[in-house]
Amino acid sequence: MFWFLLLAMVVVVAAVTLAVVGGGKSAILQDVAPEQLTDPLPATRPVGRADVEALRLPVTARGYRMADVDDALGRLGAELAERDARIAELESALAGAQATRAGRPDLLKRPEDGPQAPWEAPETQDTAPRPDEETGR
Repeated sequence: MFWFLLLAMVVVVAAVTLAVVGGGKSAILQDVAPEQLTDPLPATRPVGRADVEALRLPVTARGYRMADVDDALGRLGAELAERDARIAELESALAGAQATRAGRPDLLKRPEDGPQAPWEAPETQDTAPRPDEETGR
């Protein structure tokens, strides 16, 4: 009985080995092209939150494909650097405008306008007498 089981095990191992390495006319395990990134990040417009959430990287036998991950991370890094530069530019322009306005408030007034610029609200005067003026106190 022992020899029969040993022989059966050798036959099964040999059959599996031949099937895997393709010993027959047609290979059982065919070569498959690696999975490719089907919906990459858009190249014609800035990357948005929905684009990042919809991004699905292809999986291989040992994890994600490094080239696709590197491309996606490189694109996201470039987008973030561009946005950071734009934010810094706008913040410096805003700080400059605020400093100019705080340092010289009469820059917006024209000399011919007199004491009040046309965009300022007109001053209103109370015509009703105050209680102190009625009694004289």
